[in-house]
Amino acid sequence: MNNTWQIKILTLFPELFPGPLGKSITGRGLDKKLWSIDTYNIRDYTNDKHRTVDDIPYGGGSGMIIKPDVLGNAIKANFNENRIIYLSPRGKLLKQEMSRSLAQEPGLNLICGRFEGIDERVIERFNIEEISIGDYILSSGDLAAYILIDACLRNIPGILHCYGSLYEESFGSAPEYSSLLEYPQYTRPAVFDELAVPDILLSGNHKEIKQWRLAQAKKKTAQSRPDLLK
Repeated sequence: MNNTWQIKILTLFPELFPGPLGKSITGRGLDKKLWSIDTYNIRDYTNDKHRTVDDIPYGGGSGMIIKPDVLGNAIKANFNENRIIYLSPRGKLLKQEMSRSLAQEPGLNLICGRFEGIDERVIERFNIEEISIGDYILSSGDLAAYILIDACLRNIPGILHCYGSLYEESFGSAPEYSSLLEYPQYTRPAVFDELAVPDILLSGNHKEIKQWRLAQAKKKTAQSRPDLLK
């Protein structure tokens, strides 16, 4: 049985991958075959001598739309039975709970758009899910794919050196931290530019440290993301 988490990507710029995902902890996971990535150039599935991937939208508009026949051909030729996700600003917002859920899948098929988007009929025909990484616009779905993949990979056993760090970090899996930002962290030296590490962290009293960290997480969340406390 293949336990490798498989990523397949349709993009106009396959050379962008694995990019930053090939470095550090995710890169080591790639070397260990904990996950894999295959990229396919959408332009390879065009049918004209100019290799045209986009066209003007029906009804008018200032942008260009990726053609349904081209993208459809690319999907049929390369994607497997795993979920197909299109990185789109109108999709469901990516949150930690979603990334944990996606990491439980055997893998994902991703579509990285350009221009003004893709033909709606492709979304309907292939039952494509749309996911957004935030309420802003990017020039490329490739950039969003980096974030989606990295968020999921952190939940794959063996990727993180300390898997327990997922428990109490921002939006951690511990129930009390699921809607909180992470508490402040400190390391040596104990004094830096006349700023000292809080005494509680030097006390060795783990029960009080845990209580202090939870209180600090609530304070940080109230300051930066009060919406989460609701």
